[in-house]
Amino acid sequence: MLQFLPNLLRFHRSVITKFSKKNFPGMDKLKASARLMVVSDLDHTMVDHHDPENLSLLRFNALWESLYCEDSLLVFSTGRSPTLYRELRKEKPMLTPDITIMSVGTEITYGESMVPDDGWERVLDRKWDRNVVLEETSKFPQLSLQAETEQRPHKISFYVDKGVAQEVTKSLSECLQKRGLDVKIIYSGGMDLDILPQGAGKGQALAYLLSKFKAEGKTPLNTLVCGDSGNDAELFSIPEVYGVMVSNAQEELLQWHAENAKDNSKIIHATERCAAGIIQAIGHFKLGPNVSPRDITDFSCSKLDNFSPGYEVVTFFLLYERWRRAEVEKSDLPIKYLKSISCPTGVAVHPSGAERSLHECIDLFGPCYGDKKGKGFRVWVDRVSASQIGSDDWLVKFDKWEMSDEGRQCCLTAVKLKLEPEAPRGFTMVHVHQTWLEGYEARDPSAWIF
Repeated sequence: MLQFLPNLLRFHRSVITKFSKKNFPGMDKLKASARLMVVSDLDHTMVDHHDPENLSLLRFNALWESLYCEDSLLVFSTGRSPTLYRELRKEKPMLTPDITIMSVGTEITYGESMVPDDGWERVLDRKWDRNVVLEETSKFPQLSLQAETEQRPHKISFYVDKGVAQEVTKSLSECLQKRGLDVKIIYSGGMDLDILPQGAGKGQALAYLLSKFKAEGKTPLNTLVCGDSGNDAELFSIPEVYGVMVSNAQEELLQWHAENAKDNSKIIHATERCAAGIIQAIGHFKLGPNVSPRDITDFSCSKLDNFSPGYEVVTFFLLYERWRRAEVEKSDLPIKYLKSISCPTGVAVHPSGAERSLHECIDLFGPCYGDKKGKGFRVWVDRVSASQIGSDDWLVKFDKWEMSDEGRQCCLTAVKLKLEPEAPRGFTMVHVHQTWLEGYEARDPSAWIF
């Protein structure tokens, strides 16, 4: 159990219970409690830097956007500063989280616009003085300041050699205590040393969020925390959460687990790396479905019991990707399948504004078999949002990304689906409308098909 939690709740009760939508934006997407809230570290947990194909991350993306995003919450909890977080998003095929916890739990933001939580900033101001911290740390030659982008209002970060880290941490803690500060020193990754307010950290930030959800009457039904290093340990100490240490977890986290939580059956050490370990944990704890659409080879046989618009758009574009990567058999069957789920009179609006019939687009798609083979081509969808606009009609909006060795591009996409019981998958695609996301236009717009 976290010792800080009762004190945090008591001292900041007014901050936690008297928040407004302005300080909790975007959470109105849920009319009730989230079915599942996944809170994941990024580097070497959600993102596998040793996986050049990004396959485990893409598997998680497809699972989340097809079966969870509409009634669940995705939270990224990272030691990265906002600057380095944005850089990672440009490098990797990442989803847009509902909430982002950055700078080792000292910053909380909401939604794509990353609106800051002012209440959390006020919580962290207590017994914190950056100038005093900088003054005292300057007396330790073993400490080397990290880049300016990593120095944040409530976080000061250094590099320190592993051999002296424990000694420096102990001495520095005593010095800052004598100066009247209440700080936390976190050592992780074998080299990173972060100094934060005592009330900060990934665990405290999550506890704060859970308190806000509780005040709204929307406590998530299940929460799964995911990590690989020492600065993730606090996440696993939050009462009632499930936890997964990915198979590639560092020694410091495994040691913490052995000393503090080895008998906790709600925490597992996965046998899979990074995002694949998160998928494994969802299945292990029975938190929901954990078969990613990327693990399915024949979408025509993978119809869900209940219609899921998100699942249909995810699988549609996965087939599109596999065709162009030559990962499905070259035959008429995929083309016939795509036409069977597309209305003969349906229309597709190209990002340029040009219109074609859906069946014409599918005919143009046929000759593209294998044109992206060996070129790092991947497709994923993000920010899926579905709404029923008629008794049998659904409108699905999402960002559709394409990535290859030449770069990446994105279209803001809207698809109208109509329920058709006699259709192979119980629906037909009636209309597709795409618009370039600013800054991510295709270099060869004429090559754009869907």
